[in-house]
Amino acid sequence: MFGLSIPLSLPLPAFLSGRRDPDPSPVVLRREQVEEIGRELDALRERTVASLGAADREYIYRIVGAQRRFEIAGRALLFVGFLPPAWVAGVAALSVSKILDNMEIGHNVMHGQYDWMREPELNSRTFEWDTVCPADQWRHSHNYLHHTYTNILGMDRDVGYGILRMDPAQRWHPYYLGNPVYATGLMLLFEWGVMLHDAEVENVVAGKRSWRDVIPLARGWWRKARGQVVKDYVAFPLLSGPMFVPTLLGNAAANLVRNVWAFSIIFCGHFPSGVQSFTEEETAHETRGEWYVRQLLGSANITGTPLFHIMSGNLSHQIEHHLFPDLPAHRYPQLAPEVRELCERYGLPYNTGGLLAQVGSVWRKIVKLALPPSWVSEEPTTSVLIERSVPVAGTLAHDSA
Repeated sequence: MFGLSIPLSLPLPAFLSGRRDPDPSPVVLRREQVEEIGRELDALRERTVASLGAADREYIYRIVGAQRRFEIAGRALLFVGFLPPAWVAGVAALSVSKILDNMEIGHNVMHGQYDWMREPELNSRTFEWDTVCPADQWRHSHNYLHHTYTNILGMDRDVGYGILRMDPAQRWHPYYLGNPVYATGLMLLFEWGVMLHDAEVENVVAGKRSWRDVIPLARGWWRKARGQVVKDYVAFPLLSGPMFVPTLLGNAAANLVRNVWAFSIIFCGHFPSGVQSFTEEETAHETRGEWYVRQLLGSANITGTPLFHIMSGNLSHQIEHHLFPDLPAHRYPQLAPEVRELCERYGLPYNTGGLLAQVGSVWRKIVKLALPPSWVSEEPTTSVLIERSVPVAGTLAHDSA
């Protein structure tokens, strides 16, 4: 077994590892330990579900109310955008409104985190958000594909979004020399990148998918994007009369701020150094415990203040989100100490750091993986070997550092 030497005459069990070339002394989890981790996390989830109630209901209502007030304030201030302070304040308020709508409200509501409330406006199946991506397409590409196959190469399309090289296991090609440029473009136009994500354009170009398959998606893009463009770049600018241009630019600036912020938070939760990826063969026939461990190894957190966590949609607790995607996200800070203690008890890495550190780690990786593998060295990381319940073909997962 690669990276593991045990002086036994008996056949070695199948293992799943967090990197290709493990350190000499990796963390080794036996089968019973993996399943105990699963039982502990299931119990934590059940306790949290049992405690949901009035406080959670009041929290999301307060956030929705704040988002609406920020939008009203932002739109109103842009109407007097001939005053530079009013224009700046309007852009700031509208940016906060869009961030709250997309992250702490939209993303979390569409995960079903508030379906238990039976509130029509907060129903995961009917909610629509303030961005160009249709909610139903996002639920498929994100809720189903990403959260089911987190960091499984070839199955989780969030690894690189079809245009970036974000893992050393992705075969290098001269195309990836543009990695930093593509990432910058995706960051600035993030809502449009999310909209196109389900089209799998790279598979269409490669002939693995027909353009005819994209037509139903394109109809959804047209309906949703048309409404967003008309609202932000036609209707509100026209309503502002002589302030048409400042309002249009203010709306564009708010969308840009939201795009850059969402990109940064999401990439910091998935791609900083130490976050690990896996192969289809290694994760076949996964048990509940193995699924949980994969989420722990394939995610990262960002430290910050309570306000920062709200503005990140609590995706600053990406580890807890991947473990419990349908629990109200504002509960993640309460769950994090227990999850971290469990990781420490079993010797598992708990990847966390400040925003600047995680952003810097992500962009270093983007630049590093743009280069041919022979030009760069692999960063050291904690190696984890997991005894599989079912022997599988293949060897080890890959550290995406």
